[in-house]
Parts: sequence; structure tokens; C-alpha cells
Amino acid sequence: MDPCVVYLAYKYIIKKRRKRRWSVHPINSARNLRGTYYTLHKELRRDNDKFFNYYRMSIASFDELCEKLKNTFNKDRELIQGFAFEAEEMLSMTLRYLGSGCTYTELHYSYRLGVTTASLPIPRVCVALWRTLQEECFPVPTEQRWRQIAQDFAERTNFPNCIGSIDGKHCRIIAPAHSGSLNYNYKNFFSIVLLAIADSNCCFIYIDVGSYGKESDSMVFRQCSLFRKLEEDTLHIPKPEKVAETTLPYVLVGDEAFGLTNNLMRPYPAKNLTEKRRNFNYRLSRARGKVECSFGILTNKWRILHRPMNVMEEVAVSIIKACCILHNFVRVRDGIRFEDTLT
Repeated sequence: MDPCVVYLAYKYIIKKRRKRRWSVHPINSARNLRGTYYTLHKELRRDNDKFFNYYRMSIASFDELCEKLKNTFNKDRELIQGFAFEAEEMLSMTLRYLGSGCTYTELHYSYRLGVTTASLPIPRVCVALWRTLQEECFPVPTEQRWRQIAQDFAERTNFPNCIGSIDGKHCRIIAPAHSGSLNYNYKNFFSIVLLAIADSNCCFIYIDVGSYGKESDSMVFRQCSLFRKLEEDTLHIPKPEKVAETTLPYVLVGDEAFGLTNNLMRPYPAKNLTEKRRNFNYRLSRARGKVECSFGILTNKWRILHRPMNVMEEVAVSIIKACCILHNFVRVRDGIRFEDTLT
């Protein structure tokens, strides 16, 4: 093509391009007067119930978390490089995004920021939450801790020597570019897999996030770090003990999707069950239900997991990890409320 024609066409397009009318839109310029953080946030702090409903945690938990984040930001300045936000405002935006399942556009209007500006703090705060709370919320269990978990399962579900309930959850995402069918799962949507182990209190003991949606729970389990540690026997799991005249190992419990191993128990196949096997399956199902309850509480509190996440895959992984760590953080401090169990 003639270079002159290309040049003239380019000049015409540039000329016709709409000029920016404002350096800051008038709506956004009123941020300090009418933005959510400067108005509603301060009003909510006067009512703990409303605050909990809006941010999914109590005022005391919010303030504690904010202080922890400030310490993390002070240690790692790269997380807030180029930001003029207060840590409290960044946390406010992130909790609202995770808790309500709203979009960046909705944050843009309510917090009176540009769409791009509103989207920037979320991934960084999610990364900071994981760095800040990982050791506290996901400590490596000691032998004594494994025994306590097993005792709680025995009391609540009548299943002995159970050290956790394991299952996978498909978290919806918009298909990443050029990913083909890697993230397309058997439920006919695109996802990444959250593999989790929960205790009888519906807190997560371990999570693995980021496997392709097409992979089965058993495959994800065999690829995760926990499986390798189980194989190497480096998790301080107690040795098998006698229960009612039978020596039983300490085990995780899962559904039929998982293979039977020395440390993972699955139900008997449904066909031709004897009464003893049916009773065993019933007890195992009660214990296994704890991780399903955990997923239910997680998704009903952090409703970003109710919809497909329209973000890059690595950001989606950070969001899921942040939701899981917030689940444990709030569960320990504020317990569970009835509305958390509602869909």
C-alpha cells in the first residue's frame, strides 16, 4: 500500500479521535466528599451488624487485618508502589469486591475512581493477604494438632482417626486467551481447581489452587505438594493406633474420585453393599461432608466465587487463595453466622 495513503489515513483517524474532555471526571473528582470510603465506610463503623454484612467481618477483625497489611506494605514497598491509597481504603475495596462479587466497574462508580485505578489494588491486596496470613491461617500441623483434629472428627462425625476431609471445587473463570480446552471441565464451563482439606470446624487445613479445570480431583491431588509429603512421610502424622481391637491408620477421607492410599480413605462402591459397608459409607460421608460445608460457607461469604472471574489466570489464583485465607481468618475470630450458610 502507498505509504502516503497510510499516513493520511492515520492522520484522519487521529484527528477524528475523540479528545479527552477532563483530566479527572467530575464524578471522580468528588471522591473525597461522596466516595464510599469517605462516606458509607465511616457510617458503617458505627453499626457492627451492618459493617459485618458489608465487609463480611467484624470491625475488630477489619482493624486487626488492616494493621497486619500495613506491616506487610511497609516491609514490601513494591506492593504499593505508585499508589496514593491508604491501606484501609485498599482493604475496603478488596473486601467489597470479594464479598459482593461486584465488578471493577461497580467499584469505579461507588468509590469514585477510574475503572483502571479501581482495579489495580485488588490483585496486590490479595497477594499481600496471602503473604501476611499464610503462616497464621495455614500452619503445618504438628502430631498433637493432627490428634486434636482426629478427636474432633470422632466426636462430631463418629469416624475415628480422620485427619481431614478432602475435595476439589471448580472456580469459574472466563476462558484465558489461547488456552484451548485446558480449563474446560466436565461440568461444561471454564474453571481452575481449588483442592482443599478441611477440619471438622469447617476451617481449611491445606489448599492447592491453580490446576486446569480439565484435571480430575485425584490427578490434582497426586500433583500437589501435600501428596509428595504424604509419600515421604514428612507431615508428622501419628502412627496407626488401635480402635476397638483394630489397628487403624490416620487418614484423609474423600469421595469416589480419589484413589485409595495408605492415608486416604474412600467409600465402598455402591453396588452390592453389605450392612457393614453401608454403615461405613454413611459415617465416611458424614466426615467428608465437612469440606463440602466449608466450600458452601466460603462461596456464600465471598461471592466473587459465585460468578466467572474476568481476570488473568494468575490474578484469579490470588483471589481464590485470598478468599480461603479470609475464610479461616474470619471463622476463627467471628465464628459463623446463619446467613453464611444461605445461598
